[in-house]
Amino acid sequence: MAVTDSPYQAYESSEVGESHPAAHPKTRSVRDRVVPPMRGSVLWGWVGPLLVTLFGGILRFMQLGHPKAVVFDETYYMKDAFSLITHGVEKVTVKDADKAIIAGNTDIWQACTPDDLGKCASYVVHPPMGKWMIGIGEWLFGLNPFGWRFAAAVVGTLSILILARVARRMTRSTLLGCFAGLLLALDGLHYVLSRTALLDIFLMFWVLAAFACLVVDRDRAREKLVTWYEGSPLSPQGPSLGIRWWRIGAGVCLAFAMSVKWSGLAFAVAFAIMSLMWDFGARRAVGLRRPYLGAINKDVPQGVVAFGVVPFVAYMATWAGWFVNASGYGRNWDQATSPGNPLFFVFDSMRSWVQYQWQVFTFHSGLETSHPYMSEPWSWPLLLRPVAFFYEGKQNTCGVKDCSQAVLGVGTPVIWFGAVAALVALVAWYFSSRDWRAGAVLLAYAMGWLPWFYFAIADNRTMFLFYAIPMVPFMVLAITLCAGLLIGPSAPAVKGATPMRRTLGAAVVGAFALLALINFWWLHPILSAELIPYVDWKARMLFEKRWI
Repeated sequence: MAVTDSPYQAYESSEVGESHPAAHPKTRSVRDRVVPPMRGSVLWGWVGPLLVTLFGGILRFMQLGHPKAVVFDETYYMKDAFSLITHGVEKVTVKDADKAIIAGNTDIWQACTPDDLGKCASYVVHPPMGKWMIGIGEWLFGLNPFGWRFAAAVVGTLSILILARVARRMTRSTLLGCFAGLLLALDGLHYVLSRTALLDIFLMFWVLAAFACLVVDRDRAREKLVTWYEGSPLSPQGPSLGIRWWRIGAGVCLAFAMSVKWSGLAFAVAFAIMSLMWDFGARRAVGLRRPYLGAINKDVPQGVVAFGVVPFVAYMATWAGWFVNASGYGRNWDQATSPGNPLFFVFDSMRSWVQYQWQVFTFHSGLETSHPYMSEPWSWPLLLRPVAFFYEGKQNTCGVKDCSQAVLGVGTPVIWFGAVAALVALVAWYFSSRDWRAGAVLLAYAMGWLPWFYFAIADNRTMFLFYAIPMVPFMVLAITLCAGLLIGPSAPAVKGATPMRRTLGAAVVGAFALLALINFWWLHPILSAELIPYVDWKARMLFEKRWI
């Protein structure tokens, strides 16, 4: 296969010669085959994604403090976040604290005596990382809607840049990278969660950041292997690749994902396996006689550190506030249940922490409370039951009698329905070609979706559409990979790379992007609490009986 700037050339063949490339001067370079060169301008590789990110950031920060209200589950997380930055742990608030906060009063904590601090400790069922991040915005801008939504808008905007860059790296196309970033910027659910102080946008961010780190690590590891192959004496197992900082970075990101919500654990396990499988494939791709033994001896030990030791340390670090404050919930459980326990302080607190985690686990396992906006995971890809984050009806304030303000947590239908088709195409593509990109996207999407089937069937757990937000970047990547297939390679030497095929493919992809933009524009008033006539609000309910 000739080397082209197509985003869909094979990254490696299934069979690779074992001799040094100098012995086969007519054979295509091992470097070009194992690590295809990045095509296009390095400058535009940054400028393009940054421009798309700027567009998405403007959308997300514009009137970020509107509506001036506590939206849906912000009532929990914005107060917990403020308690963390104020006291280091979550504390119980007084009655009607939300009204006091909107009125500008931050004296919202329940009073306790020094001997009765335990009654003021708030029992929370999610780890602290997401709330610490929300708290940064409150520390900078105060306990107000803009302050508690600031961090969500920041990570929502940054995720556009990360996705654009990782799509560019996976496809070797700046244009397709910008296309991916644009679609994420125009997704309604991503937009709403980027403007709301809920935890799920932070989970999505750290999962995507971990995935991006691993894609970069894949390229870096292969570059090191090829450099060794070209200039060093060959050996059956190959070299050690040294400290792989990008993979360690992925381990930290996965720890932070788990410290936002425990559902990040599924991604951590899957990504660890995926990264190690890439190591097996890389050593096989350069033709080593014992690639699997080489990976087990030289890559797996460091993988254990990156995906085991590093995440554990990083995860525990996010609980530092709980460990250093005696007023945290369950902080003194060990001392209360084991009087006279001779163990040191660290063992006392660790045993209390383990007990606390068990309480949280049992809480989630039995969570079956009915909610009007709950939905089953198999309905999420079709947007059958979105969540009304905010709704307020008003009279005679928009030029007509009946007016509405709404924030509906729903994805952009053009993008979500297009993603369903793209994911089906990716399944066929992966089983026909074993392309690593299709496999990686399908795996990440599955980890954001399939575990919820177990909880829906076994636990009958209360779930919502916005739990699907970690799936969204990988839905966009699926569309982007299929867009590259439609456009096709640019080199005339590649079979099927005709100008007509590329023109038609580009037209289809451009039309899809335009439809996504129009669809987002149409939905925007009910995503951003814009005051509109009630009839206009109702006209935007795609499935009226399910969306209302």
